[in-house]
Amino acid sequence: MPERSQGRQASHRLARGVLAVALLVLLAGCVPERYYEAALVLQDFAAAQGPSRLKQTTAAPLRRSISYTVSGRLHRADLYLPGSLDGCVSPAAVEPRDAAARGKHCPRAAIVVVPGAVPQGKDDPRLTAFAATLARAGFAVLAPDLAGFRELRIRPANAREIADAFAYLVSRSELAPGGRAGIFAFSYAVGPALLAALQPDIREQVRFMVGVGGYYDLPRAMRFFTTGWFEYAGKWHHLTPDDTGKMVLLYSSLGYLADRRDGAVFERMVTLRTRDPHADLTPLAAQLSAAGRAVYALAANSDPARFPELLARLPQAMRADIARLDLSRHDLKQLKAQLILVHGKNDNLIPYPESLALAATVPKGQATVFLIHRVLGHVDLSIPHLLSWRFWSEDMPDLWRLWRVIDLLLAQRQEAA
Repeated sequence: MPERSQGRQASHRLARGVLAVALLVLLAGCVPERYYEAALVLQDFAAAQGPSRLKQTTAAPLRRSISYTVSGRLHRADLYLPGSLDGCVSPAAVEPRDAAARGKHCPRAAIVVVPGAVPQGKDDPRLTAFAATLARAGFAVLAPDLAGFRELRIRPANAREIADAFAYLVSRSELAPGGRAGIFAFSYAVGPALLAALQPDIREQVRFMVGVGGYYDLPRAMRFFTTGWFEYAGKWHHLTPDDTGKMVLLYSSLGYLADRRDGAVFERMVTLRTRDPHADLTPLAAQLSAAGRAVYALAANSDPARFPELLARLPQAMRADIARLDLSRHDLKQLKAQLILVHGKNDNLIPYPESLALAATVPKGQATVFLIHRVLGHVDLSIPHLLSWRFWSEDMPDLWRLWRVIDLLLAQRQEAA
């Protein structure tokens, strides 16, 4: 079947599913317009670049490439807007509740969106579609250009880059009226994003943070994506992990390896395994430096009992940065933002107990966790046929949970009580 036809059918299935959720909302007596809007936003998220009701009823967002400076640090990003900023007067010049004075096309809140470690970074089609949906929903969206993420390298310095993006966004009152602003992060970006929200210069200003498929204990998450094993409620569980985690480990190590030839060897390893998942990498591993072999040994290991020993063999500077990115080593009681965490129970890159552990360490009542059983893998949605038994018995509750996530997000556009 042609790919375009498959995409249309998937979009139609999702549309019917979201309309079913909207029907349940109406039957439950939930009348606020925001509730129906949340269903439309959810549909548009899942439709990505495909057609949706939200696209039919809202103007196409504006996307601009911008540069900005914070404390002498130059950054670049893409800014998504619901419409032109013409006539979007500063909220300080009008009564706080006089929304009509600003115009319907003006941002109602602002959000920094951070993708995980993906080669295309802010230009990844999934990220651009996601940011466009948020803009259609009334957010000014800033997607910073994080060069390290595009190179599959995550560093503690990324937290400052994200904090600078937020500081810039919240300083623009026409983008973040009333200071309503937050951060939305995916996958391994949840760690640096949360560390950004803890930075003293912005901590009091970050109203909310949404994390999808994030981690709490970084070594524990690394143990999973290398071995496939994770522990929860005193029992061990196994899923076949996505190789993306191992790739990020290899590429993230390059800045810590003195022998530049290791990078070329890792590149050949990745290329070979992409072509043949069962290819023997032993001959290539023999070409690595001692430090390179230590990284490869950790990536290739499948025994969770050996993980601590192999982790300890990594270059010292690399282990130090892993410790800095490990949220379990930070005092998360200082977090001021409302934390909304979403995690797929079948996530094969970061196991779902990580979000549960993260929520348990922030101040009581400050975090909400939504576990998605079927329709969410790591960060991608998958909706089956509306008429299937699985949809009504298992996936409808998942869509209901995702609808609640979107509703909580849309509520952030409102002035605090």
